[in-house]
Amino acid sequence: MQSISPWQSGVRASRLIALTAVLGTIALVAGCANHSASSSVYTYGQAQREQIVRTGTVEAVRPVTIQTDESSGMGGLAGGAMGGVAGSAIGGGRGSILGAIGGTVLGALAGNAVENRMGKSQGLEITVKLDNGETRVIAQEADVPISVGQRVRLISGNGPTRVAPL
Repeated sequence: MQSISPWQSGVRASRLIALTAVLGTIALVAGCANHSASSSVYTYGQAQREQIVRTGTVEAVRPVTIQTDESSGMGGLAGGAMGGVAGSAIGGGRGSILGAIGGTVLGALAGNAVENRMGKSQGLEITVKLDNGETRVIAQEADVPISVGQRVRLISGNGPTRVAPL
């Protein structure tokens, strides 16, 4: 068997720490992506575009949960990297390897769960009877108070339809 010198062990630890820092930074940047279902948020591409406005009366409002369409995978990746580093500190030799593998798996599961929880927001499903007699249902974030009987505008075109108080 070949023994590992303290210098080689230090280099490995430094590489592992650097890799963890890079992956953590990537996860942080990915987490900053802003997906919004707010009636008050417009993307740059939606700004200064003509939209259609219809008016109506709210017939029903029910609370819903809005979840992002898909996971970026960065939560699992970052969690796995950090779990692997933490797990490798357990024991020595084969124990360290098994700890790293177990830590990677558990960290990835935990990181993915955290990312999924962060991708949820409280919303409203709003049923509106338009002045022309048609009925529409729109789900959006619960950032603007909307109540049954309230007069609202439905704003649509080149993007999502929004419900806004008159």
